[in-house]
Amino acid sequence: MTSADQTEAVQNSDNPDADQGHAAGYGHHHGQHHGRLLPLAIGAIGVVFGDIGTSPLYAFRETFASHHGAPGIHVDPVHIYGVLSLVFWSMMIVVTFKYVLTIMKADNKGEGGSLALLALINRKSEHARWTGPFVLLGVFATALFYGDSMITPAMSVLSATEGLQYVAPGFKDWIVPIAVAILVMLFGMQSYGTERVGRLFGPIMIVYFLTLAVLGVSHLAVMPEVILQTINPLNAINFFITDGFRAFIAMGSVVLAVTGAEALYADMGHFGRKPIGISWMTFVLPALMLNYMGQGAMVLSHTPAEAAQLIRDPFFLMIPDAVRVPVIFLALAATIIASQAVISGAFSLTQQAIQLGFMPRMQIKHTSASTAGQIYIPVINWGLMIMVIVLVLFFRSSSNLAAAYGIAVTGAMFIDTLLLAAVLVTLWRWPVWKAAPLVAVFIVVDMAYLGANLIKVPDGGWVPLTMGFAIFTLLTTWSRGRALMRQSMDDGSIPIEVFAKSAHSSATRVAGTAVFMASTDSGVPSALLHNIKHNKVLHERVVILTVAIQDVPFVASTTRASVIDLGAGFYRLTLKFGFLEETDVPATLKTVDLCGQPFEMMKTSFFLSRQTLLASAKPGMAIWREKLFAWMLRNAASAMEFFRLPTNRVVELGSQVEI
Repeated sequence: MTSADQTEAVQNSDNPDADQGHAAGYGHHHGQHHGRLLPLAIGAIGVVFGDIGTSPLYAFRETFASHHGAPGIHVDPVHIYGVLSLVFWSMMIVVTFKYVLTIMKADNKGEGGSLALLALINRKSEHARWTGPFVLLGVFATALFYGDSMITPAMSVLSATEGLQYVAPGFKDWIVPIAVAILVMLFGMQSYGTERVGRLFGPIMIVYFLTLAVLGVSHLAVMPEVILQTINPLNAINFFITDGFRAFIAMGSVVLAVTGAEALYADMGHFGRKPIGISWMTFVLPALMLNYMGQGAMVLSHTPAEAAQLIRDPFFLMIPDAVRVPVIFLALAATIIASQAVISGAFSLTQQAIQLGFMPRMQIKHTSASTAGQIYIPVINWGLMIMVIVLVLFFRSSSNLAAAYGIAVTGAMFIDTLLLAAVLVTLWRWPVWKAAPLVAVFIVVDMAYLGANLIKVPDGGWVPLTMGFAIFTLLTTWSRGRALMRQSMDDGSIPIEVFAKSAHSSATRVAGTAVFMASTDSGVPSALLHNIKHNKVLHERVVILTVAIQDVPFVASTTRASVIDLGAGFYRLTLKFGFLEETDVPATLKTVDLCGQPFEMMKTSFFLSRQTLLASAKPGMAIWREKLFAWMLRNAASAMEFFRLPTNRVVELGSQVEI
């Protein structure tokens, strides 16, 4: 797929017959939740920070473990202070400065994620040709996020379930079955909605983060000097001077401490930028760092022989015996919640991908009447569940999964930085001399972490990469296929003005209104041609309706509808929706009085065109991609359901198309 084709897909994402999906209800603007700041901040703690919040269970441990045939890092003050410093500055640079303080300001009217950012860049750059590569990057970042959405639940739940062996040794043989059961329960809860899940999860995560802080402080009280050593960047630098390549390899595990940062951006539409920022700066970040420093202090306060044993599982071994059981179960609950961040993010990105023309229609359910961005997508939910369970059964331990974890995250983070560079220059109009230093810092950090994770490819890193490329192929195939299909259908079409004049005099007019859905605002819909050819009748009022999805989340009601009166009872009506709005056609038509008279649903018939794809050898796509596109087309959700059309008022007329 060429860059030009991809750019066209973003620009022309207005095909109502095939590739739009449900989005948020009218009039809601993400991030503008006035009067609900505290509840949303608490909900964000439960949903958005679950992923990054469970990193203390395994990140510090995995950094000191042996990887890729290299010996593990020595457990001594130099290396412990070096790792803690790396963790701290990674959180500050990647999470705080890059995402919370910078990228999250580049929202598309409150909505975040790579596709929302991509649509924003495309709109502000006036569809310049250079945006083509950025379209490809944004799509690939989306594909990588889906890979992360599969690995994160498996990693999080497995890591906490392994803690049950410290409750009773007999649990060791039941770790995998228990993890699978927990995952089935988690995905089964998604239909209740992010808001309800957040209300349940928020208080639990508050207790969890407070527990992290208390555990950390209890060990820091013995060695408070760890705090100053952690925030000293010279310790991180000395780590690299001392160990060289081993330190570089260790970065592949240090990045586990910041996994979930990209979910902050993807989930922004669920809670808003301000609640997420407040929760991170005032509560989540301090709790996480206190725990990491506490783990380091605990290890340093013991003899070298004892430290070598403690580093194997420092989080669970830092828990006092008196509270070990409840804290382990609390950590288990937290890891269940951790998966919610990427699951919610996957729902948001899917919705955007559908509306922007990169995915076929899917059933999307809105789970909140007050917050527009909270949605549930059954196909994505159950598909993720199956893949997550497969990963758990394949890898069987969190240490094995750690080798696969990180590539998708660091890849998406690197692409976000490149998209940010475009935003700084084209949208915010920063001069190059001002934008370059900031972008350079982010790129250096991202490339270092990405490079360290690429070493993991033979040991399991191939899993998220394979998933990412497979999903990227699906997204680009759908986009390219729809563009080719539109082109094929537009070839040979006649102007609607000419058709209206000839049809008026050659067909019998009957009472009522006929609405013909059209993918573009030019030409004659195939359903209209087939109707007059075979039935030889026309309704008194014929409306050619085009639903145009804009590259903004929401469209003002004053600009929703536009009409061209073609004469003789023919009208061309265009309804505009944002890519996060629900395309409820009957409800919207009731508000339109521009077509001569109001619309009465009982006197209105809707005509839909259904295309059957015929794969051919003509220039377009490879045969295998055409067959893949045909399969996706057949399995797309019904246009009737998508447009909320009354089932007893719909007529479908089919045609065959070659691409």
